[in-house]
Amino acid sequence: MKAIQFSRFGGPDVLEVVDAPTPVAGPGEVLVKVGAAGVNFFEVLMRADRYAVTPSLPVFPGVEVAGTVEAVGEGVNRRLLGSRVAAPLFVSARPFGGYAQYVTIDAGLVVPLPGALSFEDATALMVQGLTALHLLRQSPPAGRTVLVPAAAGGVGSLLVQLAKGQGARRVIALAGGTSRRDFALSLGADLAIDTSEADWPARGREASDGLGVGTVYDTVGGALTKQFLDLLAPGGELLFAALGRFRLSASDLEAMIGRNQSLKGFALLPLLFPDSLRTDLLQLFDLAASGRLKVTIGGRFPLHQAGNAHRLLEERRATGKVVLLP
Repeated sequence: MKAIQFSRFGGPDVLEVVDAPTPVAGPGEVLVKVGAAGVNFFEVLMRADRYAVTPSLPVFPGVEVAGTVEAVGEGVNRRLLGSRVAAPLFVSARPFGGYAQYVTIDAGLVVPLPGALSFEDATALMVQGLTALHLLRQSPPAGRTVLVPAAAGGVGSLLVQLAKGQGARRVIALAGGTSRRDFALSLGADLAIDTSEADWPARGREASDGLGVGTVYDTVGGALTKQFLDLLAPGGELLFAALGRFRLSASDLEAMIGRNQSLKGFALLPLLFPDSLRTDLLQLFDLAASGRLKVTIGGRFPLHQAGNAHRLLEERRATGKVVLLP
């Protein structure tokens, strides 16, 4: 089969197509023919060796796929053959390798897809959908004014909708450029601020009536975290979900204490357990299949153009989810 790997760190061009043995479903496993593989920003950082953890080379990236069960291993119900499933590799014994034509995974981890849900949309609801869902569980938005950075991205676009659906008093979206700002508004944001404009922090304060926001869902990190902190209301909470990109200083943290503000860390994987994972994915799939949650695919690339998919994300030009189509 064809698969994507990188054997050195660097730009998108280090991603190369290789011939790899087609995996065989072992006992308790299924072989999935990949219909779509999700591309995530943390994979861009990992490829460039800018992620919180440096992987051992070579790396076969890709942690989420959706497709059709092609074969089953010993002890697996043959009724699964031909079924459409999501395969969340990131919770499996082999969490990588999704940029490929086939993957194997424990049969107990695959989740059936509703007939109305495409393989592409299913990929958007795994890492990114679960991230949005758990961010809101860690800091519930009901009755609060919340700030959603990168609101046109994969996580942000879902977060805007879910926060509004869970009773946020006001959802303020941040997005770079007029088209992304308009996109965030179309998803239900009460106000969208164009972060390409120099005065956007002042506009953020105005949007919160000068009081600040109750919760910031920071999936961006870096120097922007300090600006998000300036928009946080006294007693507010900053939920930090940008592993490896934490830039607040000790003086920033001390200032937070003086304003009765709190900082909460967020890492998705420790929050995931097999039973609840299945329930959560089924919930997200149902919301999308029924039209109550809009999934946007911002880029579709054939497998051999994985580098172009990474480039789109790295240059912050994507709106919604980016997928590979083997």
